[in-house]
Amino acid sequence: MRTILHNAKVYVEKGNYSEAVLVEDGKIKKVGESGELIGEYGQSSTLYDCQGKTLVPGFNDSHMHFMQYGETLFQAKIDDVSSIDEMIERCRLFMEEHPDRVKDGLHAIGWNQDLFIDSKRMPDRFDLDKISTDIPIVLERVCGHIVSTNTKLIQMLGLEVGSPQYPNGEFMVDETGYPNGIFKGNACNIAKDLIPDFTMEERKEMAIQTMKTVAAMGLTSIQSNDVGTTFMDGPAAYKMFHEIYDEGKGCVRYRHQVCFNDLDQFKGFLAEGEYKKGVYPEDSMLTLGPLKLFKDGSLGARTALMKNGYVSDRDNHGLEWLSQEEMEEYCKLAAEHGMQVVTHVIGDLAIEKTIDAYEKAFIDGENKLRHSLIHCQITDRNLLDRIRDKDILVAAQPIFIDYDMHIVEELCGKELASTSYNFGTMLREGVHLSYGTDCPVETCNPFENIYEAVTRKDRDGKPSEGFYPEQCADVETAIDAYTIESAYAEFMEDVKGRIKEGYYADMVLLDRDIFTIPQEEIKDIKPVMTMVNGQIVYAE
Repeated sequence: MRTILHNAKVYVEKGNYSEAVLVEDGKIKKVGESGELIGEYGQSSTLYDCQGKTLVPGFNDSHMHFMQYGETLFQAKIDDVSSIDEMIERCRLFMEEHPDRVKDGLHAIGWNQDLFIDSKRMPDRFDLDKISTDIPIVLERVCGHIVSTNTKLIQMLGLEVGSPQYPNGEFMVDETGYPNGIFKGNACNIAKDLIPDFTMEERKEMAIQTMKTVAAMGLTSIQSNDVGTTFMDGPAAYKMFHEIYDEGKGCVRYRHQVCFNDLDQFKGFLAEGEYKKGVYPEDSMLTLGPLKLFKDGSLGARTALMKNGYVSDRDNHGLEWLSQEEMEEYCKLAAEHGMQVVTHVIGDLAIEKTIDAYEKAFIDGENKLRHSLIHCQITDRNLLDRIRDKDILVAAQPIFIDYDMHIVEELCGKELASTSYNFGTMLREGVHLSYGTDCPVETCNPFENIYEAVTRKDRDGKPSEGFYPEQCADVETAIDAYTIESAYAEFMEDVKGRIKEGYYADMVLLDRDIFTIPQEEIKDIKPVMTMVNGQIVYAE
C-alpha cells in the first residue's frame, strides 16, 4: 500500500525542506515535489493532503518512565497541588470516588514542596494520616527519589525508634527518633512495595491506552525505564510488552532501558534472561535497549551527588545510589556482552564518577557502545570537555529548566550554575545530545520541551531574556536533538529520525509552522496527525 503525503512543508534536515513524501510498506520511498510524486505514483497511491502544514520526523523521547506515566493517569492527581492541604483533599476525594482502587493502599506521584505557596516543607506522616490511618499511603515527590508515607505504612514495615537504616537509602526521623514518614533513595522502593500493584491485565490495558495518549502528543518512539523501577517483575514485563506488539496493539515504538536490584540479577539477565532468550526481529517496533543505572538522586530533593555540597549545607554531598565498585562491575559486565549503559546523573560528582567508570569499560579506548549520561545537569567546564573529548552521549531534559532555573543558583552557586544545563554548548561542540522528558517527572509533550530548549524561559515567559540565553538552541537543532540524535542514542540513526528515503515512515504533521511562529507559541503546538510505520495512529 502506498501513501503520498503532499502539499506540505517537509523538514528534511537543516536548511533542506521539501513538499511531499511517498510511503510504502512502513518506509519512506521518496521525498520530493508534490507534482512529481503525484504524477509518477498518484494513480496507485492514497493521497493525503497536508494543506500546507509542516511535517517533521516523529519525536523520540530518549528517556522517560512510560508505565509510571501510565499509572499517573489512573491515580490521584497531585502533580500540580499548591499546598499539602490541597494534596490531602485530592487524595481523600480520589478514595471516595475509587474505593476499589485504594482498598489495600494508595500510591500517587507528583508533589513538589518548592511549588507549595504556604510552606516549603515536605509532607510527613502526620499530614498523610489526615488522608487515612487504615490503609498504607505512599505519595512520591515528582523526582521519585523521595516519598512521604503515613503512620500505617511505617507500622507495617516494623520501624521503630532505633531501627537500622536501609542500604543505599534512609528514612528520616523526628526529634524522638521515630520515623517521620519521609523516605529517601532505595528506601522509597521498600515503602512502595507495600502498596498492592496493578494486575498484569490492568497494566496491559494501561500501556495500550498510554501509547495512544503519547502518540496524540507527537511521540512516535519512546526509550523507557520501566523494568526494574515501575516493573520489578522483569519477565512479566517483557511478556506483556511482547504480547502488546505481537497482537498489533502497540502504536508507538518502544525501547527498554533496564534496571537491576543487584549484580547477580544482572548476571542472570545476561546468561539466561531476556538478553539471552528474548526475541526481537529486525524492524521490530519493540526493542531491548541498554542497562540503566542510578548514580545519584535529584537536585530538588537535595540528593544529587555534589563535589562541594550545597550552598547552604556544604556537608550535604547528596546520595550515592550505587557505589563506584558496583558501578565499575556493572560497566565491565556490560562491555563483555556488548551492552550499552545509560546512567542517571545529576550532580557534578555523580557525572565525574560515572565518566570514570565508563572510561574503564571503553573498548579499545573508545565509547563504541555509546554509553550515555541521562540528565547531566550540574557540570563545570572540565566535565563538559571530558564529555566532548570522550564522545559520551547525553540524554538531556530541557524541560527541567522551567523549574530548576529558580533553584539552581541558590543550591549550587552562580558560578557552577553558569556552566550547568549547558545543553547549547554541548550541541555546538559536537556532543551527541538527545532530548527526553523523564516523564512523569515532567510532561512528555515534545513542544513544551522544545520551547524550553529554544527560549530557556519558564512557562510564564520569564526571564524575558532567557536563563543563560547563550545556551539556547535554534529550532532546527532542537528538532534534530529530538529525532536523529535520539535515534543515534539507540543505534538507529540509519533508519529513524529523518524524513529521507529508506527511513521508517514515522512523521508528525503540526497545526502551525514551528520554524516561523513566535518562539513563545512553540509550547502550544498540537499535532494534526501522527504516523508510525506508515500507519496513521492519531488524527485530529
